[in-house]
Amino acid sequence: MSGARRVLALLVCVVMLQLWVVKAFYLPGVAPQDFAEGAQLLVKVNKLTSIKTQLPYEYYSLNYCKPEKILNNAENLGEVLRGDRIENSPYEFQMKDPQLCKVLCRKKLTEEDVKNFHEKIDNDYRVNMILDNLPVAEPRSKNENGHQLTSYEWGFPVGRKDPPGGSKEKYFINNHLSFRVLYHQDTGSPYSRVVGFEVTPHSVKHEYERWNEDKTKLSTCNPHEKVWVSDTQAAQEIEVGAEIVFSYDINFKISDLKWASRWDTYLLMNEAQIHWFSIINSLMIVLFLSGMVAMIMMRTLHRDISKYNQLETQEEAQEETGWKLVHGDVFRPPAQAGLLCVYVGTGVQFFGMAVVTMIFAVLGFLSPANRGGLMTAMLILWVFMGLFAGYASARLYKMFNGTDWKMNTLKTAIMFPGIIFIVFFILNSLIWGEKSSGAVPFGTMFVLVFLWFGISVPLVFVGSYFGFKKPTVENPVRTNKIPRQIPEQAWYMHPVFSILIGGILPFGAVFIELFFILTSIWQHQFYYIFGFLFIVFLILVVTCAEITIVLCYFQLCSEDYHWWWRAYLTSGSSAVYLFLYAALYFFTKLDITLIVSGILYFGYMIIISYSFFVLTGTIGFYACYWFVRVIYASVKID
Repeated sequence: MSGARRVLALLVCVVMLQLWVVKAFYLPGVAPQDFAEGAQLLVKVNKLTSIKTQLPYEYYSLNYCKPEKILNNAENLGEVLRGDRIENSPYEFQMKDPQLCKVLCRKKLTEEDVKNFHEKIDNDYRVNMILDNLPVAEPRSKNENGHQLTSYEWGFPVGRKDPPGGSKEKYFINNHLSFRVLYHQDTGSPYSRVVGFEVTPHSVKHEYERWNEDKTKLSTCNPHEKVWVSDTQAAQEIEVGAEIVFSYDINFKISDLKWASRWDTYLLMNEAQIHWFSIINSLMIVLFLSGMVAMIMMRTLHRDISKYNQLETQEEAQEETGWKLVHGDVFRPPAQAGLLCVYVGTGVQFFGMAVVTMIFAVLGFLSPANRGGLMTAMLILWVFMGLFAGYASARLYKMFNGTDWKMNTLKTAIMFPGIIFIVFFILNSLIWGEKSSGAVPFGTMFVLVFLWFGISVPLVFVGSYFGFKKPTVENPVRTNKIPRQIPEQAWYMHPVFSILIGGILPFGAVFIELFFILTSIWQHQFYYIFGFLFIVFLILVVTCAEITIVLCYFQLCSEDYHWWWRAYLTSGSSAVYLFLYAALYFFTKLDITLIVSGILYFGYMIIISYSFFVLTGTIGFYACYWFVRVIYASVKID
């Protein structure tokens, strides 16, 4: 009992530590901020992003106007891994103080500057800014069924080229920004809250008589009225030696939108209605199939067990066929039993991370307002779930009569993270070569290694210690000393065929949701329907369990008792379909042309697919293990 209490106390400590991490990483910065009239609003700049290259760059990698001193904002681990580089900017706003034709600075372009601007425009890069933790969005109007609707696109383009695809293309920079800040003010309160941050970019070839820093007067726009002096004002072309004047307008508009709902504008960028109906349709189909499978299995098993328990004569017992015949071999340890223990332990670690992360997300801790919070949560939770990985791996390894528990524990702690780290390091080296802000700095790499070897590995050993101290799991039937010969199997029971068939249904449970997840990752959109994601995850768990149990039952009925690895691979094979779907998504939905970007896409999708394999494989394995124990404990064995 004392051992159980120690385990319980350790689990409580881990949960409390995780809650502390959630409070430390996710809650700061989401409280509303009140601004009095005339209060200074700090505009910050973030990375330049493109869905064509997937390589983010720092804002000041282009020759934009800079403040006197560039200050980096404190970033959490998730922001650094996402490539966010949040810095201050020279844009100055005062609450409810509109400004027209505000001159920022002037820049003379060198050949290197022109080359950089051309590359960014060719690859459709967009500029990202932040005001009061809200990203800037470009409004776009569209007509649907006679109604004028406004949609928003994250950030604004660096510039444009005219004519697109022509033989003599000219590049133009968006050097004049028209900002609009939406604010909400409660009745009787002198304070306001920012609820929207919009921008409309323009390309204007500014003219002036004399440059005098802050007192320069532009002849191309009227500082007292929001009109251009000439409607045919030329756009600012990007060419060597060109002098570009950067300017902006700022306007304030009161809004009925409450502060708590200000992110709705960004979250509705996706086709939300299609999203909801598609997921509901998918869930109904999978639930129906799961119910049918469960009903068939229960009736069939009930008949088998009744028949086996009613055999009375020796002649009847000798004529037995089916899964009862292999009772003396069904719990025989498989080939590469240690490797199976490692993968099962890693899967438990991944399962715990996924469940807790989604619970936190459903409760609102991981909203998009907490930039980088989701990735930080996954990393921290993964580290602390090492305790359960060691425990699960050790329990299974001891059941297989393993003796070298230290080596088994070390493999559990290092194997999966090591493979992921090697692939990640190679991809990060490619990003370093492109001088992208998405490259993880050396200091962050050190933090990741410390989390791995300083926290995760010791916790795996702690969990393994408690797992080995527990008594060995007793199987319901004894294992024979001599293995039984397996009869020739039908073609449809071939391991490769049955494994690949088994992965279709779990993939079918998630493939619609997978589309929106890939869109949020690779097309820079926000993912926010965590409630539906949690439901889909539960359906995935049920589907993996049921399809593995069904195929395992058919395998045992064919008198093939090598079910350990096949149970893991049956549901785990859904990762193959996930990767194939990712390849289809790449060629049909994305416009990636750079070789490096393609390598990054498939490299990260290999990591995601491998993780999905470990997760679903472990779910299927434990479901099948529970099923086999139950059915063999339910029949009389002489």
